[in-house]
Amino acid sequence: MYNFAMDAVDLQKLLDKVFKQAVVYHGFVDYMRDYEVIVRPSGDPVTGVRPAHLRYLFRYCVEARCQTTLSADAWTESLDDRLTDYRSGVDIYGYLWGVKWHVLYPGASVVAESKSADKWTAALGIDFHEVRIETNAHDLTLVFSDLQTSEVPAGHAPFTVGEGPARP
Repeated sequence: MYNFAMDAVDLQKLLDKVFKQAVVYHGFVDYMRDYEVIVRPSGDPVTGVRPAHLRYLFRYCVEARCQTTLSADAWTESLDDRLTDYRSGVDIYGYLWGVKWHVLYPGASVVAESKSADKWTAALGIDFHEVRIETNAHDLTLVFSDLQTSEVPAGHAPFTVGEGPARP
């Protein structure tokens, strides 16, 4: 696992490493404080880059907003549940949700002069940042304090159903 210095330049460099790659999952982790984005960069046998899943863990995430980037017309054409499965939806006109990933394009960027990050920095006394992650289907905005990256091990499950919430 890597902990990165959280200045805007280093943060942007880290985000640029996965530009135009596949976002395969995003959401709060099971303890509901940190937000994870799992990316699968393309492997390249020529350069020796092997395919792997990378976890971007946005720690101390105080804001997470997600909205669609698809138009209302695209949504209208994409309501058929068969589009949630690649095999049943591949020949149907509409957005094929069943590919199970979104391309990280136009990309991810640090929001300069974020009022929200400034508010949280003042309130908690630690640095906060705002990042906007745009894909071909979602526009995600996160306000957080720290970012950790790691390779995702085989079998990683962002959430599994258990006995129920922990009780004191």
